[in-house]
Amino acid sequence: MDAVRGTPELLVPAQGPEQLQMALHFGADAVYLALPRFGMRAGARNFTEKELASAVELAHARGARVHVTLNTVMSDADMDELPRVLAWLDGCGADAVIVSDLGAMALVPQCAPHVELHVSTQASVMNAGAAEAYARLGARRIVLAREMTLTQTAELRRRLTSEVELEVFVHGSMCMAYSGRCLISAELMGPARSAAKGACTQPCRWAWSLVEERNPSAVVDVVQDERGSYLLSSNDLCLLEHLDDLREAGVDALKIEGRAKGSYYTACVTNAYRHVLDGEAPDKWLGELDAVSHRPYSTGFLLGAPTQNPGRVDYARERLLVGVVTGCEQVEAGVWLVSLTCRNRAPQGAVAEVLAPGADVRGLPLAGLEMRNKDGFWQAADQLQRNGATYRLQTPWPLEPYDLLCVSPN
Repeated sequence: MDAVRGTPELLVPAQGPEQLQMALHFGADAVYLALPRFGMRAGARNFTEKELASAVELAHARGARVHVTLNTVMSDADMDELPRVLAWLDGCGADAVIVSDLGAMALVPQCAPHVELHVSTQASVMNAGAAEAYARLGARRIVLAREMTLTQTAELRRRLTSEVELEVFVHGSMCMAYSGRCLISAELMGPARSAAKGACTQPCRWAWSLVEERNPSAVVDVVQDERGSYLLSSNDLCLLEHLDDLREAGVDALKIEGRAKGSYYTACVTNAYRHVLDGEAPDKWLGELDAVSHRPYSTGFLLGAPTQNPGRVDYARERLLVGVVTGCEQVEAGVWLVSLTCRNRAPQGAVAEVLAPGADVRGLPLAGLEMRNKDGFWQAADQLQRNGATYRLQTPWPLEPYDLLCVSPN
């Protein structure tokens, strides 16, 4: 087949219902999410069964797909419960399940015949033979190991039957182990905090010193500052400048990491990748990815030797979410009145940056604010300052629910 397979699917994480709304609003083609059990982000908000059914209905109404993560290492107790969960997902219309356990994979066609089977990155698939073996078990898509280069990905695509889709991570946190196969958290914190069960404490992000017990005075050449060294802590991944390369390599879906991340991360990162996938220059949107909380970016393993040592664990962030639009009405020619919910305090006189799908980032002075008081009346307000309160202000253009207002955190 032609190596160019069209525009890849943009697959976006949803920690909970609000992140789902943000993903859909800012252009996700598909979302991936989880129930409280079986997903690799046990500490995330996650979805109840009722919420997940509503999520499927909402996503389908917006023309998007829903992938459900069932990718933890399965015990016999898990396997006893899994048939009921799979049958329920089949009934509520979920589009795909993301699985790493062979026993769980065998249950999918039996218990959820209308749901696609996707092989999780936890399976560490790095060759066409493994991908074909999973395809014989019914897999429609392989989420490739994050440790593959672009050349290896293109070669795997060339060798693999065209009916099997390939999915690749393009953005977010990276693991120092092979796609989460790490026992450090369980060893240090106990089996309840096992990475294999989605409860990793991320000890790779802690400050460590490296010594050799037979010669503790030996000098070890590692990058270190006054707080220690971070030889286990990976850079974050950012492949915004390489989406055309991945498309030419035959990748069918581009996956953003972040099922434990908040609404602003989901919105901002989805928006940037959507604009570039739709043909805009990456340079125009790289700055938006600096605006979200992140470690230093790298291209991971894509271009060969990984750049995996950020030097320190601190997150960088250039922008703070201060308001989520809830409504908008035109009051006169060229003037709209926008209602929003405050999320963080904004300094008096601040100029917010407005994030809206399909538009450039625009500046909006936070002037003429009004806040709804406890009696339901509007009163003048000097600044956004009460989290959860409803405010309104005039704008020179219309906005939509789930558009965002952000300011510099300084």
